[in-house]
Amino acid sequence: MVIKVFLASSSGSTAIKKKQQDVVGFLEALKVDYAQLDIACNEENRMWMRQNVPEDKKPANGIPLPPQIFNEEGYCGDYDTFFDAKEDNSVYAFLGLPPPPGSKEAEQADKAHIVENGNHAEEILDDSIEVPVEERNGDAHVEEEQAEEADEEEGEGGEEEAEEEAANDEATEEETAGDEALAEEEEEAVGETDEQAQAEEEEQEEEDLQSEEEEELRQLEEQDDEGSEEEEEADVQEEEEEDLEETQEEEAE
Repeated sequence: MVIKVFLASSSGSTAIKKKQQDVVGFLEALKVDYAQLDIACNEENRMWMRQNVPEDKKPANGIPLPPQIFNEEGYCGDYDTFFDAKEDNSVYAFLGLPPPPGSKEAEQADKAHIVENGNHAEEILDDSIEVPVEERNGDAHVEEEQAEEADEEEGEGGEEEAEEEAANDEATEEETAGDEALAEEEEEAVGETDEQAQAEEEEQEEEDLQSEEEEELRQLEEQDDEGSEEEEEADVQEEEEEDLEETQEEEAE
C-alpha cells in the first residue's frame, strides 16, 4: 500500500507550506513509503483530490486545501486529523498501516489488547486485601503521576498550537476567497471584452452591408442615367429623320 500526499508545490500560503513540510518530514522520519502528488502543476491530480475527499470532510466553500492524505484510494484525512493522530501516537492507525514492532503505537496496541482480554496485572491481586495504590504500584504510580503532569503540559501546548493552526487556516481561507474573487473579476472583464468585440464586429458588418447597398444603388442610378441619355438620343434622331422626310416631300411637290 502506498500513501499518497497531495500538496501544492507553488502555494503562496506560508501556512500551507508549513503543513506540507510537517507531514512530509514526519513520514520520512517514520520511513513510511509515500508519493507526493502535486495539484499546482497537474490538473488531473487536483480534480482527483477534490472528487475523492468525502463531502463531510470538505470546508464550507467545498474546496479542500492541501495537504490531503490517502492510502491508495482510501481517504485518511487532512492536516488537522494528521496532527491529532501524531499527538495521540496513532499515526499508523491514521494511515491504515500496521505499526512496526517496538514502536510506541505497537506497545499501546499490545496494552489495549491485554486490557481487552481481561489479563490486566491488577486482576491477579486478591480483591479481599486492600492495598494502597502507592504500595501496590510502587514507583509506577509516581511515574504515572509524572506522565499525567507531562501530558497536561503537552496538552496546553497542543491547544496553543491548535489555536495558531486555526488562525492560519482562517488566513488561508481568506486568501483562497480573495483568489476566487479575483478570478471572477477577471472572468467578468473577459466577458465584457468579448461582448464589446462582438458588438464592434456586428457594427462593422452593418457598415459593410450599408456600403454594399449604397454601391448597388449608385450603379443602378448610373444605369438609369445611361438609359435616359440613349432614349433622348434616339428621340432626337427620330425627329431629325421626320424633319428630313417632310423636307424631301415638300421639294418633291
